[in-house]
Amino acid sequence: MGNYIPHTDQEIDRMLGDLGMQTLDELFGHVPAALRLNRELAIAAGLSEADVADEIARLASANVVSGTSRSNAVDELVCFAGSGAYDHDVASIVRRVGMRGEFVTAYTPYQAEVSQGVLQALFEYQTLVSRLFGLPIANASLYDGATAMVEAINLCVASANNQRVWMSAGVFTNWREVAATLTHGSGHQITTVSLADGVTQWPSDVSVEDKPGVLVVGYPNALGVIEDIAGARQIADQYNAKLIVCADPLSLALLKSPGSLGADVVVGEGQPFGTPLSFGGPYVGLFAVAQEELRRLPGRLVGETVDVHGRRAYVTTLRAREQDIRREKATSNVCTNQTLIAVAFLIQLAWLGTRGLRELALVNASATHSLKDRLTQIDGVEVLDAPVVREFSYRTVLPADLILEVLSNDGLLGGVAAPIDVDPERRTIVVSVTEKRSEAQLDRYVRSLTKAVA
Repeated sequence: MGNYIPHTDQEIDRMLGDLGMQTLDELFGHVPAALRLNRELAIAAGLSEADVADEIARLASANVVSGTSRSNAVDELVCFAGSGAYDHDVASIVRRVGMRGEFVTAYTPYQAEVSQGVLQALFEYQTLVSRLFGLPIANASLYDGATAMVEAINLCVASANNQRVWMSAGVFTNWREVAATLTHGSGHQITTVSLADGVTQWPSDVSVEDKPGVLVVGYPNALGVIEDIAGARQIADQYNAKLIVCADPLSLALLKSPGSLGADVVVGEGQPFGTPLSFGGPYVGLFAVAQEELRRLPGRLVGETVDVHGRRAYVTTLRAREQDIRREKATSNVCTNQTLIAVAFLIQLAWLGTRGLRELALVNASATHSLKDRLTQIDGVEVLDAPVVREFSYRTVLPADLILEVLSNDGLLGGVAAPIDVDPERRTIVVSVTEKRSEAQLDRYVRSLTKAVA
């Protein structure tokens, strides 16, 4: 749009006068000449608001969105993709309660005396995450699952005093890419451990110089396979290493909690509860730790106490960001608390309750296994035979990208191609089925895939 400068010439003159200066060049005189642009920015002429809206609409028309209902509308892609972000129903109560002004306008509750409602909500959120993950301490949320995993790596490297990290290839590809980026300057040595038959093949005999300080594994992993967390714990103990589990919160309604199986830190993505796909964000990172790692916890921890009158009250017990404490004592600055999305997670999970959560997980698992069984009957499709909950993978005789393109032409977001370090031939597709997928849509998928491989 047209130029927008918030300050009038009179306001700029007044500011310069207060500073004892005459011109803006004088204000920025301390900036070396070599760093100055000394020309106008190469920006196109401004447009009117209506013209901008038309251009944005034109660009947006190239998108084909994931279906928001059980319909078979031709302008929507029926979503069978997952890999960390899932197409779930969001209960109407989430928007009704979560969009109240008390939550929508809330940022980090620095002033406990005026933020009791938000602090209580975050305390309840922490309680649910702790119970779900099977560890005693959960923080007040982080950016998303990927950055939560990076925070867990930083914590465990410091705790183990060993920067060698073994990361399963079964961790979501984009999470591993985020870890590679954010640990680039930290000195962490990340080694990817390959899969065989869908599960991580941890090395069992390495030299003292090469032993890891941290193991990272998905549960279930990026192929949808349920990893042996107890076995990973044994490998970690063999090397005196810490174990990080990247867990799917919905699957934990049917699986043993990672904490009960020996995880030191459990992280996850909270998007499946209360947040739609939303073009990839904002989401919310779940994070829980063992008691002994409390002082290394990133982000914020909300605690329950009593006020001077003996009434129950809530306060931020721990704030480990550099804004709050001395920089050298801060654990991270990539740990902003996603309050509103955490509240949505809380509302959806509390609304479901223990029984509702298990029923939802069973519906997802039943639909996933139903599609998995049907695909085994298609010539040219090889389904990975492994225990799964909400996702599974299959290989075809054709490249995954080609298969997905054919499916998309039939109105199906058919899944996610497995990364090259999991399948160098790029013929593997990971499929997710949620409670939003109808029997008719499962039939569509089978017909479309049959046509694609034929």
